[in-house]
Amino acid sequence: MGTRAGRVLNFGAVGNTNGVNLGPAKRRFGVFELDLRAGELRRSGLRIKLQEQPFQVLALLLEKPGEIVTRDDLRNRLWPADTFVDFDHSLNAAIKRLRDALGDSADNPTFVETVARRGYRFLAPVSTVSVNDNEESPSAASGFAVVVAETTSRPATGFHLWWMLGGGAAVILILIGIKLGLSLAQRPASQPQPRISQLTANPADDRVRTAAISRDGRYIAFSDVTGFYLREIDTGETHSIPLPAGFTATSVSWFPDSAHMVVTLNDSGETASLWEISTLGGGARKISDDGRSPSVSPDGTQIAFVRGTKMQNQIWLMAADGEQPRKLVGEQGDFFGAIAWSPEGTRVAYVKGRLSYAYGIRGGIELLNVSDQRVGTVVQLSTMGWFSAVNGPLAWTSDSHLIYSMAEAPPRQLDSNLWSIGIDPGGHPTAEPLRLTNDHGAVTSVTASGDGKRVAYIKGVPQPDVYVAKVDGPASISEPTRLTLDDRQDLPFDWMPDGKSVLFISDRTGIFSVYRQAVDQTVPELLVGGSRPVLCPRLSPDGSQILYLVYPSWTVEASSISLMRVPVVGGAPQEVLQTKWLTNQQCARAPATICLYSLVTNDTFALVNFDPFKGKGAQVYQVKDELPQLYNWSLSPDGSTLAIVRGKSGEDHPRIHLISLNGGDRWLSLEGLGVYALDWAADSKSLWAASVGDEENALLNIDLQGHTRVVWRPRKLSVYWAIPSRDGRSLALHVGSNSANVWMLERQ
Repeated sequence: MGTRAGRVLNFGAVGNTNGVNLGPAKRRFGVFELDLRAGELRRSGLRIKLQEQPFQVLALLLEKPGEIVTRDDLRNRLWPADTFVDFDHSLNAAIKRLRDALGDSADNPTFVETVARRGYRFLAPVSTVSVNDNEESPSAASGFAVVVAETTSRPATGFHLWWMLGGGAAVILILIGIKLGLSLAQRPASQPQPRISQLTANPADDRVRTAAISRDGRYIAFSDVTGFYLREIDTGETHSIPLPAGFTATSVSWFPDSAHMVVTLNDSGETASLWEISTLGGGARKISDDGRSPSVSPDGTQIAFVRGTKMQNQIWLMAADGEQPRKLVGEQGDFFGAIAWSPEGTRVAYVKGRLSYAYGIRGGIELLNVSDQRVGTVVQLSTMGWFSAVNGPLAWTSDSHLIYSMAEAPPRQLDSNLWSIGIDPGGHPTAEPLRLTNDHGAVTSVTASGDGKRVAYIKGVPQPDVYVAKVDGPASISEPTRLTLDDRQDLPFDWMPDGKSVLFISDRTGIFSVYRQAVDQTVPELLVGGSRPVLCPRLSPDGSQILYLVYPSWTVEASSISLMRVPVVGGAPQEVLQTKWLTNQQCARAPATICLYSLVTNDTFALVNFDPFKGKGAQVYQVKDELPQLYNWSLSPDGSTLAIVRGKSGEDHPRIHLISLNGGDRWLSLEGLGVYALDWAADSKSLWAASVGDEENALLNIDLQGHTRVVWRPRKLSVYWAIPSRDGRSLALHVGSNSANVWMLERQ
């Protein structure tokens, strides 16, 4: 349920119709506006026919966005005691007409949610316009303050780029959501709703990777699996732009002449470099060996860009020809997303983050004065941020508005939408944030034309699923098939003792819970639920207990996390232990009895043993590191050996550390091959690992001499980890896909 944050609203009495306190004259949500005085509902400025009863139902729901409005509330305020109607039929009919007017669905609601046997709840954020001056309701602000939208949602879980940190890291990342807040200095005038249109129509297996609108607003440059293209927006005429062999385009920024652009090109080894490309012909010219996410200044003389690995990088500035590069900002442990120049070209805005407790993110949207390198924070990310937000889209329009993305609240946690906030010359917010879009999918990129009237953005639908496969030999599996068929986040962690059902977590109810599903079934069975996120379910050594982690809150504070157990056959959950910094847990298999959990602080990665019935034991491993969140580990099923790898972090020679719990250790060199995550095979004689690659990577089998074999290379999918059944005959794989297309928002 949404919460009110940041201020107390004084609606004042404007009028009362059938007992409904109309409050402010207008309320906005998404592309809709409800004018209470005129009795009109408008979509993108166009009037929509809505009868009196559904109009009044909507007005009442908008008084309490995010809260349940009971059927009795609706009866008492819309149908007085002396009115004789078939209440249930009348209300159901009014709700149906309202949903029809909004284009909403009862099964997958965007706006009006049915709360079984209780009433209804309005899901989308709502802004208000005052009666006297047609302006948004105010709240106070000063300096680089945080601006909080009138109705905000609880932190939502994103799932767009979590795999960058590796399998063990992903255990905590799935908790983290975006909650962008803002503070108010003055109130904006009412603005017309923008017009939204789709510019590309790529199928699900050919997502758009990057796109940027030209400064004159005429062209879109975009890339997909098939190549790099230039499309004239108004006519749809499309031309292919040749790239150097073996390279793909992953980000684009236009020069002011709308004929040249700087493009990030990635080779097959994921090395990113910057190239100048002309739409008029000629070959691409490299201007930087190390760089991504370029942003060309308004006058075309400078390029700001990100340099370094994805988890440890800086923002640099260079001349348009690639000369005189210099570092602007960034220290060890910082990482950056998109960069946008201010209209006058003296400042840059960027999204910055740092890993904190476990895999939380502290950061926000900052402004940097290029000449004196003075920094200020405009938009503060929630203290429990999400990596895709920090790697997320950002644009600065000519009318001094920052456009960014914000995740939606559960059950729409895979969705994110565009918001805008005005920025004054001093770097302070000038108004409340304004929602620009409210539809399905996740925003991954945004750019604006030079006059700011056209905004192009990429929106896609991430689809993380559980796949299963048969193991045919030491390095051979059958073609994996999809097990989970819903459109939520599903992540496998173990198999049930019989090897016929997968144990996984899913947020299909809006919060992560534990399920099991047989490989020949289409619907899972709920095993562990509740009001708090439940993660990392794995079996005890003898297979009699399900062990799992329960997180008490969504805050970044190092709250104590409970490690719980519940019998596989059912029964009451029992707490095994409680401690701070806990991120993962795993047990060997009988006759071995050892179980371990990992602790991650800001500078330490450690492993501690425990007994499922007696609780905490002694520490068995520890390493100091500036980024301990990058470590991924697995305990061999026979309980003899730890495998530890430092996940994708830009190391030239990644290695797997094999540590015998009986004494001794050795290293397996992966010679230029990085891995995200690893898990032991059932026989403890090899490892399953997912190779580095933002898409179309590979499932690997690595023996204990370091020999690596590609077992499965999914086409237009990514694999992130593989969990073997106890008998070694099957694998449960975490696999992700993503559809994406370019959309355009036209502002008046």
